[in-house]
Amino acid sequence: MIARLRHPQGVLVVTGACFVVVAAAVVALGSFPADVAVRDALLAVATPGVLAVMRVVNQAGNWRVLLPGTLLLFVFFPRARPRWWLWTALMITAPLAEWSLKHVVGRPRPENVSLSFPSGHATAAAAFFGAVMYLAGSLPPPVCRVVRGLAALMIVLVGLARVMLRAHWPSDVLAGFALGLGLASLATLVDARGPDRSGATAR
Repeated sequence: MIARLRHPQGVLVVTGACFVVVAAAVVALGSFPADVAVRDALLAVATPGVLAVMRVVNQAGNWRVLLPGTLLLFVFFPRARPRWWLWTALMITAPLAEWSLKHVVGRPRPENVSLSFPSGHATAAAAFFGAVMYLAGSLPPPVCRVVRGLAALMIVLVGLARVMLRAHWPSDVLAGFALGLGLASLATLVDARGPDRSGATAR
C-alpha cells in the first residue's frame, strides 16, 4: 500500500500511527532491545565494500541534493508542473518538521551527542521518493511499476545506509520513513483534490 501510494488517506493514517508508536517507545525506553539488535545485525554485515556503496546511496537522502533535485520532478513528470509550489513546499516542510521533532524528542545519536530522532536523511528520501511514487501514476503501467519499485528501493537503501554508517538507530530511520511518507501522502491528497485530478490516485 505505501509503496504504491494508491490510497493516500490510508497511508497517512498508517504512517501517522507508526510515528506516534515509535516516538512513544523512544521517549519511554530510549534504546530498546530490538533497536540495538537490528543495529548490531546491520553493522555485522557492513563490510568495507558495503560501506563504500552506502556512502554513495546516503547522498540520496541529503537535503542539499534533493532540494535542487526536486526540479527534476518537473522535468520528468509534467503532471507536477501546474502545482510546482506543492512539491516544492513538501521538500521544504519535511526538513523543518524533522528538525523541529528532533528538538522535541531530544534523542542523541548512537555514537555522539547530536540529535537523532527522526532521521533527516530517511525523512527526505521518503518525502521525495514518495512524491515520485505518486507522480509515476501518470506513466504507462509497465514504466510506472518500475519507477515505483526503484523509488521504494531507494527509500529502504537510504535507511540502511544511515544505520550502517553509524549515524542513526533503526527506530530513527523508521520514524523518518513514517514522517516523510506521511508528508508525501498529504501532498498527494492536496494534489488529487484539484479540478483536473479526478481519479489521480486510482492507478
